[in-house]
Amino acid sequence: MQELSAKMIQRAKELLSEGKVQCVVGWKKGLFDDDITPGTFSSAEELDKEFIYDKNCAANLSKYLVKITREIETKKSTTRMNNTMAKQRDPNAAEAPIPSEVVLVFLKPNDSYSFTQLLKENRIARGDVYAIGIPCQDSLDGGSECESCAGKKHVSCDELLGVEETENAGESKRLEVLDRFENMTADERSEFWKNEFSRCIRCNACRNVCPACTCEKCVFDNNKLYTSQKVAETNFEESLFHIIRAWHVAGRCTDCGECSRVCPQGIPLYLLNRKYIKDINEIYGEYQAGSDMETKPPMLTYTTGDAETSIVWSRSKDGGEQ
Repeated sequence: MQELSAKMIQRAKELLSEGKVQCVVGWKKGLFDDDITPGTFSSAEELDKEFIYDKNCAANLSKYLVKITREIETKKSTTRMNNTMAKQRDPNAAEAPIPSEVVLVFLKPNDSYSFTQLLKENRIARGDVYAIGIPCQDSLDGGSECESCAGKKHVSCDELLGVEETENAGESKRLEVLDRFENMTADERSEFWKNEFSRCIRCNACRNVCPACTCEKCVFDNNKLYTSQKVAETNFEESLFHIIRAWHVAGRCTDCGECSRVCPQGIPLYLLNRKYIKDINEIYGEYQAGSDMETKPPMLTYTTGDAETSIVWSRSKDGGEQ
């Protein structure tokens, strides 16, 4: 574990000193061993003092690249616009150089799927990022990779560090957890989610950390509709937020599990997303969001063989003959 962390720090220092990157996105030490947060580093001194990678570094760093690369692209656009305006005032005006900035990010296998999905949706400028693939934190110190992870092989990385990629990365058993959930009756499932959602305090942590939630303006950030915070307790309001959010990311969710990891109330939101993933796979064919740059999400494509909406009812336990 310490050996890998040292290698990551050394590689980051090399890229900074060579001028290939100007910023590093990684994990920053806290007061306690488990008090680790995502952070940025711009110097060798900061890396030596604060950078860490151990079993507590579970955070998916891909979402943070959205804001960072947007700021980089804004600087470029601003410079181009200023150059154009300067030329209009004076054809002989010297052009300011377009700023070039690249950020280094360390990605675990499943995180690289989120990174790729963001690239597909043009939420991240690929030229602004240098991605290094690293082993999952669960596999450090002889541990085994989590069987619930969708992505066990890195994608879209510029290089790998401490990783030995194999053709057979092992089958994920993540969807098996839904068997118990699907064996419930409709009423039992309703009561289950009613109880889980009742604990929601609408802190928006799940939305803010989700790599698939990247809208410029979230539908729930609307004070006129009283949707920006938790209102007087009603079952409808509690269900509305999570079900709409899950539907918005359906077909794009990479199942990274960040929503459940950051939830202060311990709501198993990953179950909701996994149910969508399983249904999409069964209805439209196998698909893993973020596994490549070419395949289009099933919810954004149409074929004449697509299932009609009635299949949702007919394939349910309560549907069919009734």
